[in-house]
Amino acid sequence: MEFKDYYKIMGVARDATEAGIKQAYRKLARKYHPDVSKEKDAEARFKELGEAYEVLRNPEKRAAYDQLGTGHRAGEPFRPPPDWGAGFEFSGAGAGGYSDFFEALFGQAARGAGGRARRGFAGGRGEDHHAKVLLDLEATLGGGTRAIGLRVPEVDADGRLQVAERTLNVQIPKGILPGQTIRLAGQGTRVHGGEAGDLYVEVEFSPHRLYRVEGRDLLIALPVAPWEAALGATVQTPTPGGKVDLKIPAGSHAGTKLRLKGRGIPASPPGDLYVELTIALPPATNDAARAAYRALETAAPFDPRANLGS
Repeated sequence: MEFKDYYKIMGVARDATEAGIKQAYRKLARKYHPDVSKEKDAEARFKELGEAYEVLRNPEKRAAYDQLGTGHRAGEPFRPPPDWGAGFEFSGAGAGGYSDFFEALFGQAARGAGGRARRGFAGGRGEDHHAKVLLDLEATLGGGTRAIGLRVPEVDADGRLQVAERTLNVQIPKGILPGQTIRLAGQGTRVHGGEAGDLYVEVEFSPHRLYRVEGRDLLIALPVAPWEAALGATVQTPTPGGKVDLKIPAGSHAGTKLRLKGRGIPASPPGDLYVELTIALPPATNDAARAAYRALETAAPFDPRANLGS
């Protein structure tokens, strides 16, 4: 997809006020409205303008969009980083029919719990909010309470965008997976005289220094020496529950996967831990090491590229 510079489309500075954005939109909307404009690309420009205004008029979307920074150019290839939008609260129903760029940034929030304003008795019910948070893997492995910080965009008295922060203590269910949500009752928007909406927190995991997550399974890359892979050995490997002895079968190779049942993310049944072997080569930094490599070359000659063909 291509990056869209919404400020450039609207012709406003990045620190434009709410009133300045509204004024720019009204001027350009009159210029490019398909019913009156004589510009040959009026319909496309009008649609692009509406998308830009949808983002910049909304403090939540605008603050999250601003998080992308100024290092992108309009039209260049773009893909949102995995942690994009983490920690921002969204509310209000999302509009549809916009570009892939808009959908990649805001589509999931619009489809999520945010924007489900519900009315009940005694003054009605406030809007639900939606937020994505990054948790460490240990949070789902052990569960328990975590303090999460959320950024709440708002417009000040001068019409300029500000971002307030709040911290919530959230009970993390043991075994929760990326993409699942936690409902925090009463943490959304409160309507005067009525009850507050809820906050739906969508969970994502921060990259872990040891483990990759695939569903409920975990994967770890375990370096072994060439002789351990070729001859077999028992070595120690980390697991979420601590180090365990792992038997390496003789004749193993780089990419061999060994399964440790039930040592993945908790559930009923729990996921597994897959240990993927990598071959760590000793450095040939002295005469003895170089001689050992030469002896191996003579004793066990083979062509590692034999299967590549001509």
